[in-house]
Amino acid sequence: MTVEIWHNPRCSKSRETLKLLEENNITTDVFLYLEQHPSAQLIAEVLNKLKLSARDLLRKSEDAYKAQNLKDKDLSDQQLIDAMVNEPKLIQRPIVINGKKARLGRPPEQVLEIL
Repeated sequence: MTVEIWHNPRCSKSRETLKLLEENNITTDVFLYLEQHPSAQLIAEVLNKLKLSARDLLRKSEDAYKAQNLKDKDLSDQQLIDAMVNEPKLIQRPIVINGKKARLGRPPEQVLEIL
């Protein structure tokens, strides 16, 4: 089995999730989403697999969240996705994808549900 992980090596939860996958002998394709910016279509597909809204995937503690006034409830999912495309650090992490299913690794053990 091979899963994909949207990984930020500087994030402790992301590192813990990757380690958990390795400890369970799960082969991973690491997607460094901060370097290889995901497209709007890819983010929309992942949101569908996560069964989350775009707003649910936003990191509200980021400066870009405040600077772009992303708390505005009138913003559409597409506008929020576009913000994530332009500023990938706004995306919650890590995300583990296994086929048609995905989970946020917060807490890391949550990703085991889709294995």
